[in-house]
Amino acid sequence: MAFYTLKLRDDDVVEMLDQRKLPLEIIYVELKTYKDVYDAIKDMIVRGAPAIGVSAAFGLYLGAKSVLDLPEVNSYETFKKKFFDIAGFMFSARPTAVNLGWAISRIKELVETEGKSVDKNNADLKKIVSRIRAESLKIYDEDIEINKNMGRYGASLLKDGFNVLTHCNAGALATAGYGTALGVIRAAVSENKKISVISDETRPFLQGARLTMWELMEDNIPVTLIADNSAGLLMRKGKINAVIVGADRIASNGDVANKIGTYQVAVLAKENNIPFYVAAPLSTIDINLESGDEIPIEERDINEVVTVFGKRIAPENAKALNYAFDVTPNKYVSAIITEKGILYPDYKKSIAEIFRK
Repeated sequence: MAFYTLKLRDDDVVEMLDQRKLPLEIIYVELKTYKDVYDAIKDMIVRGAPAIGVSAAFGLYLGAKSVLDLPEVNSYETFKKKFFDIAGFMFSARPTAVNLGWAISRIKELVETEGKSVDKNNADLKKIVSRIRAESLKIYDEDIEINKNMGRYGASLLKDGFNVLTHCNAGALATAGYGTALGVIRAAVSENKKISVISDETRPFLQGARLTMWELMEDNIPVTLIADNSAGLLMRKGKINAVIVGADRIASNGDVANKIGTYQVAVLAKENNIPFYVAAPLSTIDINLESGDEIPIEERDINEVVTVFGKRIAPENAKALNYAFDVTPNKYVSAIITEKGILYPDYKKSIAEIFRK
């Protein structure tokens, strides 16, 4: 891949590919403060649960740096209070993607651990901030390796000659690199399997049309775009052999929150006896949630529905709803692909077991 999704530069600037501009423009933005990173997550410059998690970690590092410059911060306790305020602010950016909270909790735990071993009135705060930077880069590196491990496991589910449907974008653009659902496809292709991809356009933000198409075409993987409401017809005609999607949050019973429209694709796949696979790192599984009914569903600005690229497609003052995600009940999920292996029903049991390993 000639592109990258995001990185933390040596000069402590976070650089991100502006996914709102794709595929027409390839523009990287420079983010110099934690508020810049928050806005990038909120405004969908970056999106995809794993990429949001990495972005939040980088943002917290920039936030920690800014806390050092505050005149009232002269001890570990004053540092911790200000830093935790920033962490709470960052958490509010996107409520559905669990990797956001996961990354924030991991950095907060590091700060708590550091506090147990320092003189709280004379702590080396620069050292703690340096540790936060190292941890954020570790999260970045781990994400890429996790995706490659997922790909190796998931590739076994895709046979030579398969046509695979995917919804939204769960590729390198949704992660630190390589991808979850598209990572599985990349791994299968690397095993010399002839895999073709069918990409839903994924209204209203068009992640499939703009991002999945661009990303796979950059990698010379055969891909065909369809309207969201074409999937059922193609399934009935036998044109789709498997469905693979990513996830923004998975409950402990295997219910899956993903981009709006995923649920209807899963129901169609079940009706047509087509396997429906979910590829997601273990960090996307929220073992504290009993079911998908507890997952908060983000609602976004209705202008994303009534306009396309700034041009209105509905009457003035038209009412609209813009739910960003839906929840697919576990009975429609054939398997969940993780970096530690493939999970099958009963998901409550298999998820609990994999977290005990």
